[in-house]
Amino acid sequence: MRTSIATVSLSGSLTEKLTAAARAGFDGVEIFENDLLASPLTPEDIRARTADLGLTIDLYQPMRDIEAVPDDVFAHNLRRARHKFELMGRLGADTVLVCSSVSPLAVDDDALAAGQLRQLAELAQDFGIRIAYEALAWGRHVSTYDHAWSIVEAADHPALGTCLDSFHILARGSDPKGIEDIPGEKIFFLQLADAPLMAMDVLQWSRHYRCFPGQGGFDLAGLLGHVVRAGYQGPLSLEVFNDVFRQAEAGPTAVDARRSLLVLQEETGLAALPAPVVPTGVAFAELVTPDVEPVSALLGALGFTRTARHRSKPVDLWQQGEARILLNTGPAARRDGTALAAVGLESPDPAGAARRAESLLAPVLPRRRAPEDAPLDAVAAPDGTELFFCAGEHPELPGWTGDFESVTPRPDLHATVHRIDHLALTQPWHQFDEAALFHHSVLGLSAQESVDVADPYGLHRSRAVTNVDGSVRIALGVGPAPTDDGARAQHIALATHDVVAAARSFRASGGRLLPVPANYYDDLAARFEFADGELETYRDLGILYDRDTDGEFRHCYTETVGRLFFELVQRDGGYRGYGAQNAPVRLAAQHAQRPRR
Repeated sequence: MRTSIATVSLSGSLTEKLTAAARAGFDGVEIFENDLLASPLTPEDIRARTADLGLTIDLYQPMRDIEAVPDDVFAHNLRRARHKFELMGRLGADTVLVCSSVSPLAVDDDALAAGQLRQLAELAQDFGIRIAYEALAWGRHVSTYDHAWSIVEAADHPALGTCLDSFHILARGSDPKGIEDIPGEKIFFLQLADAPLMAMDVLQWSRHYRCFPGQGGFDLAGLLGHVVRAGYQGPLSLEVFNDVFRQAEAGPTAVDARRSLLVLQEETGLAALPAPVVPTGVAFAELVTPDVEPVSALLGALGFTRTARHRSKPVDLWQQGEARILLNTGPAARRDGTALAAVGLESPDPAGAARRAESLLAPVLPRRRAPEDAPLDAVAAPDGTELFFCAGEHPELPGWTGDFESVTPRPDLHATVHRIDHLALTQPWHQFDEAALFHHSVLGLSAQESVDVADPYGLHRSRAVTNVDGSVRIALGVGPAPTDDGARAQHIALATHDVVAAARSFRASGGRLLPVPANYYDDLAARFEFADGELETYRDLGILYDRDTDGEFRHCYTETVGRLFFELVQRDGGYRGYGAQNAPVRLAAQHAQRPRR
């Protein structure tokens, strides 16, 4: 189906919004009236600009407080509508959105509303324009889609139909099944928006917290299925009011928006995309650094051994068990210290994973390589992290480890880590929802519920994505403020069978563990019972503890090097979380370790 986006969903000037929508691959746009009024371009210029970009203007919006009003007020409304219809002719738009009235002058009289909307449609028809009547969830007298449709049906005019908005329908808890009773040709327009499930005033919910399909809690696929079965033939259009999107760069937001519609169409059976190829493990994590010594010392203390070096690049392979860390000192290294730059994902079908990613608009990364290097497919995640699809389980395919030449390793005297448990990636403040949708839709990982944890300077938000068996776990996080992104460290969690032994070995090798306040352990003693001496051991080593009905979780942290730190993790039983209960303590301890300005 054709796709469209409301200009209110994007940041910037009207021309910037139109350009972003076109580059993302949208077919059309809804022109929001405020964007037109603020533009220095004439309606004719905007019409020409959209045509040059290959866009159609699918809707002009909104017209407010039109119907069910006293005669003198309605006469004024018709005068206002005539002016808008003339403007739409210059703009080249043939459908206008009319919202159900919120005016205190409106009366609860469906017959009056139908009669006045019929008069409005008569006027619109003279200009070749259609009226799409929409029930606002906070409308004064009309607030549900079925009520709006009953008024449109009573008005019985060919230039009058209804506009369905997923937010207004689902936020009120209306049953969308009744949409199938509306003739498809009378559904003039469909607006789609998701939203997190929240208990708050519906107007504020709508104005600030809408998001793209797949980023919230609404069943948009179910709603869209009803609309399609009704016979709707128009575009799928996004109308998203979101404070973060209004501040983010329009280009990436538009790409994220269109990706969400591609996934929604796939879920509804309206589009066929390459099937998701779920990764089966973490092949490696790649660090870039301008100074190899601090991170080499940290890896050595953790028990890693430098086992190989890339044949043509300044990249070393450090390994312990199945945990592999690549240390890159090439020109991409950041001057502000060590950072996690890339992740290798074990894939049963690397080429298929790349096709899936490309079909969902993920940037495919060009890779400079020597002729003998393995041809790894890679895409960029929203935060810039490079994701490589590795054929570790397919010996018939060229493997990335073949690019490395063995070096003489030092004796591995204290191996305590067996694999990478999870990766924690700090997202740009405005791309958190985009990142969750990306990792779910492109990689096929399941997204868990978002978790908010207290930070000394605000609220830290986190959402984990994982495969079924937990061999791939990625915790996506975002800091309390837009300016905090650059300072936020990322981290790699390493799985161990004995976190106490691992912590002691790390400390004995010269590593420095993150100190945890004594108050934490006093509280821990009140919450749980421990064996004699167990809590004292945790206190000494800075080990944090959590327990749920499935199992236990013990973990501790290294101090930060550059923008990176490591976590040692011991999972017992069926514990699948990340110790969120302990995150405020960890964040406060890390703030205390930062140098004061």
